[in-house]
Amino acid sequence: MKPILPYFLPCLIAVCIHLAGAPTVSAQEIEPRAYSNAPVGVNFLVSGFAATRGGIAFDHSLPAEDPQLYTYSPLVAYARTLNLWGLSGKVDAILPYSWLHGSAQMEGSSVERETEGFADPRFRLSINLLGAPALSMKEFAKYRQDLILGASLQVGVPVGKYDSDKLVNIGTNRWSVKTELGLSKALDRWTMEAAAAATFYTDNNDFFGGKTREQDPLYSLQGHVIYSFKPGIWASLDATYFTGGRTTVDGTRNSNMVQNWRTGATLALPVNHRNSIKLFASSGVWSRTGNDYDLIGFAWQYRWGAGL
Repeated sequence: MKPILPYFLPCLIAVCIHLAGAPTVSAQEIEPRAYSNAPVGVNFLVSGFAATRGGIAFDHSLPAEDPQLYTYSPLVAYARTLNLWGLSGKVDAILPYSWLHGSAQMEGSSVERETEGFADPRFRLSINLLGAPALSMKEFAKYRQDLILGASLQVGVPVGKYDSDKLVNIGTNRWSVKTELGLSKALDRWTMEAAAAATFYTDNNDFFGGKTREQDPLYSLQGHVIYSFKPGIWASLDATYFTGGRTTVDGTRNSNMVQNWRTGATLALPVNHRNSIKLFASSGVWSRTGNDYDLIGFAWQYRWGAGL
């Protein structure tokens, strides 16, 4: 193991934490350490698995009541840290796959659903605007985090499995764009984080029998309290609130504005200087729409490059 490894191992583990937090739920992700700094030129390959039970994890504003659905979602993701005009950044891509089965109530009738396939892939570009310069591996050994201000732009591509004759689907049949601004403040072994985001959607012109479905932007806030036990080992208590997302179907406005609270926890553990694992879980605390679900999962990360 290289002498400088203990200084950047926690950050290397953190760089791709958001890749496997919630593979099917782009607007409701809980992402600790999403804007941590790391040496430029490091590559990450992530494989993970997440399971949900309860509500509709793919689209919480669907007109279904009392959903009793289960999803099992493996994923593969890739990320690379970048030098963006002297600032640290990263680009990542996520490809999830899901099995879904269960039932929901719609207009007083029980509807069964069982399907599997690829969900919509997501691509993100992140940049740290303050407090996290682009550094080589050698330079990073002297870096200590204080206050970081970061921003990101994520795009969801509508190529996931979709059946317009079904209400519940794995794919969404529409584009999404998520913008986010995040803050991270280190206080010795503690790190306090907050992030605000807005997700915008194009129309789904083939919704449930050929209807046109529009959706308002979904706004979210999340916060994290993180404690580092020693290099590479840290735990986080997480919470997120999201609101908005009211839909219109063929010109008819629905009363399904989302107001949901979720809490969760994350644990990161190193295996060696190239491999690490992450365990995560979250659960709905309160939901205006009644669409809460529980999530649990794990991820394995392998990293290489930049002389690692």
